Amino acid sequence: MTKRSKGTLFVISAPSGAGKTTLCRHIAAVDKRLRESVSYTSRQPRKGERNNRDYTFVGTDEFRKMAAGGEFVEWAEVHGNLYGTSRKRLKDILAKGFDVLLDIDIQGAAQIRKAFPAGVSIFVMPPSRGVLRRRLEGRGANTKADMERRLKNAVREMKNYKKYDYVIVNDVLNDAVSGLRAIIASERLRTARVDGAWIRDNFFC
Repeated sequence: MTKRSKGTLFVISAPSGAGKTTLCRHIAAVDKRLRESVSYTSRQPRKGERNNRDYTFVGTDEFRKMAAGGEFVEWAEVHGNLYGTSRKRLKDILAKGFDVLLDIDIQGAAQIRKAFPAGVSIFVMPPSRGVLRRRLEGRGANTKADMERRLKNAVREMKNYKKYDYVIVNDVLNDAVSGLRAIIASERLRTARVDGAWIRDNFFC
C-alpha cells in the first residue's frame, strides 16, 4: 500500500435540504482516513446540534474579528448567518496525512477552489424540487417565509453544478453514500496522489 505525505481535500456543496450533512456523517463514520473540518458559524444551534461537532458556534462580533484577522480560508454570509472555514484546522488535518471532508456552501467552495486547486469538488442535488420542499418542511425549524427563500436559493445554487468535479443525486441515501465512497476511492488511486519518494525508496534504490 502506498504512502502519501499529505491528505486530499474533498469539498462537498449542496442547496439547503439536499442532505449533504447526513451524507458526510455516514461516509465519515465508515472511512477512517477521512476527517471532517468543522466550520465556524454565527447562527444559533438547531435542535440536536452540538458545539465543535456540527459547527463551532460563536457570536457575530467574534466571527467578524476572526475574519478580519485572516483566520478563515473562506467565509460567507448565507441565509443571514456567517459561516467560515478555519485555515489552521484545515492545514493541520491535511499535514497529518488525513483526507478532509469539507461540507461547505457554494460561495465558500469557490474560494476554497482558489486556495486549494488540487482539491476535489462534489455537488449534491435532491432528486426533485418536491422532495427538497418536503425535506425542509420535515425539519420543522424553518418558518414558511424562510423555507420559500431557501427553495428559491436552492434553484439558483443548483445552476452551479457544472463548476464541480462530480455530481451526486441524493435520492436513496445508501446509493448516495456508495457514490461518494466510489469518488473518494478513485481519487485516492490517482497517480498524482502517490508518494513518489515512497515508491523510489522501496523499489528503485
